[in-house]
Amino acid sequence: MRRRLVPAAAAAALLALLLAGCTAGAGQSDAPVMEPGEMAPQQQVEGEDAAGGTADGEQFADRSMITVGWVSITVEDPVDAAQQAVDLAEARGGRVDSRTETPGTDAEPPSASLTLRIPSDDLDPFLAELRELGTVSSVSMNASDVTQQRKDLDGRIDALTASVDRLQQLLSEATTIADLIAIESELTTRQAELDSLTQQRDALVDQVDYSTITVDLVTEGVAPDPQPDDFWSGLAAGWNALIGFATWLGIAVGVLLPWALAALVIGAIVLVIVLVATRSRRSKPAAPDTTPGASDPSPPAAPPASDAAPQPPRERTPQA
Repeated sequence: MRRRLVPAAAAAALLALLLAGCTAGAGQSDAPVMEPGEMAPQQQVEGEDAAGGTADGEQFADRSMITVGWVSITVEDPVDAAQQAVDLAEARGGRVDSRTETPGTDAEPPSASLTLRIPSDDLDPFLAELRELGTVSSVSMNASDVTQQRKDLDGRIDALTASVDRLQQLLSEATTIADLIAIESELTTRQAELDSLTQQRDALVDQVDYSTITVDLVTEGVAPDPQPDDFWSGLAAGWNALIGFATWLGIAVGVLLPWALAALVIGAIVLVIVLVATRSRRSKPAAPDTTPGASDPSPPAAPPASDAAPQPPRERTPQA
């Protein structure tokens, strides 16, 4: 039993050392190690100009910038101009992420909207070509510096790549099932993290390499009808307004007429039901009371009239 525990303990200790080394390697700086007798970087540039020790152009070239812009152009035919803009973008090595075109109608002029991805190095020449399509009414550009974010992702990806390589080597050298399970679990976790960071870095690089430009292509709006300036033009304007009101009124009546008919039919049905119920109550006779001992509801019979005339009252004779 102790012989089996010794290789497992050794593999666990080796795995712990490997993880500690990866963590420490990710936090170390990239400063080079100087050999004895080698001058420090500060000593090597003492003879150079302090202001021009590192060229500004080289520093700017090493920066990672994400450029997002919006351009509005007034053209005669937005749909045709949209196709021309797409051709210009594809000729520069770009692509189209989204495209929307709206044909013109009587109430709305035509328009088009494009979302283009242009190589960052060709952005300025592309904008110059885009201005030739029509009259530029507005331009908005925004640049974000993501140099540090990209460096951090690159450093983490390098450290995780080295860690995955070492774990794969340990996996090939493992001799017990416990070692295989432990190494495979850690390898799966680190490989998933490496894939996630790689996708983030690729998306960031794509945004840096290709600028995003939204192009809105519009045409001049339809001029409003002139206001009447004399009697006949006022009369024509009033007549047109009357015709328009009558047309609108006819439409409103046509919409409300089915509802009015439906309400009339329902009201007639309810009225008929109420009349029938009222008449049935009036024509129904009252039911006789069959309760024992109840008095006869008919009025009492009058006493028979006597044929004899009524006798006057007798006078009483006072007694002595």
